[in-house]
Amino acid sequence: MFKTNEYFEGNVISVAYESETNPASVGVMAPGTYKFGTAAKEKMTVITGALEIKMPDEDQSKTYNAGESFNVDADSSFDVTVKTDTAYLCVYG
Repeated sequence: MFKTNEYFEGNVISVAYESETNPASVGVMAPGTYKFGTAAKEKMTVITGALEIKMPDEDQSKTYNAGESFNVDADSSFDVTVKTDTAYLCVYG
């Protein structure tokens, strides 16, 4: 079954589902700046657009473009800056 989630006044929308291996979600982000918290380990892949990511233990942000991925530790947080509508895939665990 699918579960739709909206965050940041509807500027981030995701659809959660069970993949063949782990829970996952696919979503879109409108331009803006967001802070996300994690419960589980996540691997995020940019599908279209770009995400500028700032991890709490890093001094500078890094931009990930379509086709690129990054990992986020469980029980963590990260800052995201989005400059154009962007689609992503997130796999948990």
